[in-house]
Amino acid sequence: MRLFVLGSAAGGGYPQWNCLCDVCRLYWAGDGRVNARGQSSIAASADGRNWLLLNASPDLRGQILAAPRLAPAAKAEADDRRATPIGAVLVTNGDVDHIAGLLTLREKQRFPLYGTAGVLAMIADNPVFSVLDPGFVEQRPVTVGTRFEPLPGLEAEIFSVPGKVPLFMETGEVAIGEEGEMTVGVRLSAHGRTAFYIPGCAHVPETLKARLDGADALLFDGTVFVDDEMKRAGVGEKTGRRMGHIPITGEGGSLTAFDGLTIGQKAYIHINNTNPILIAGSPERRAVEAAGWTVTNDGMEIAL
Repeated sequence: MRLFVLGSAAGGGYPQWNCLCDVCRLYWAGDGRVNARGQSSIAASADGRNWLLLNASPDLRGQILAAPRLAPAAKAEADDRRATPIGAVLVTNGDVDHIAGLLTLREKQRFPLYGTAGVLAMIADNPVFSVLDPGFVEQRPVTVGTRFEPLPGLEAEIFSVPGKVPLFMETGEVAIGEEGEMTVGVRLSAHGRTAFYIPGCAHVPETLKARLDGADALLFDGTVFVDDEMKRAGVGEKTGRRMGHIPITGEGGSLTAFDGLTIGQKAYIHINNTNPILIAGSPERRAVEAAGWTVTNDGMEIAL
């Protein structure tokens, strides 16, 4: 099984187009310790030829252009003018940074779109997504806890993780940390190997720890290093937890949440532009690496 990181940043990417926080300033100044990153998305394959796209970020077109393994020429037959190694798409929630890229996939290409009934209903209710011709794109609701094969040889299972509704659906007092249909993680397995992709998670309950024990790889929510990071950076008032994302450090942080579990590889993904782990050699980067974590980069491949 192969996992390919198309985008490793959180919503807005890195650097954000209008941001002058300390971490983004390094990019604008040409500092070699940082590099541009697209918004969170990965691809998974059991055979290296057919790929499941997990989340479709607004940067999807550029991510495909930067990934030769996803180019049409890699699969097209002589008389097939519309073909791609992307055989299916699965979305983990309805956040803009995970569904806007679906609009890039509107060019009469056949593929099934998987997600929970709640997330797919939200997409179907938004008329802008009607550009995805239902004659080509079939929405396939998946029940939490049900295993299925989005591609031959690649098994997937979605499961609820603590989260919240997408930002554009927030009204009144927002429930944070509830488990339901609106935020899920994904278990992927092939050839006896198992990987988990969880780009959004508000906290780590014991049930999640038990689920992850024994995994070969974990790509996990690394949005902020400290909970009040955006306030410290002077770019916002919301904490990481208010946005539905567990901080890496601090009480209940993800850095030590999985200690004692057997997990082959642990890597952070969905990293906010304010997060200093984006800086190679920073004290924060060294801290996560010392704890056994990797910081994902766009273009990184994990072979299991």
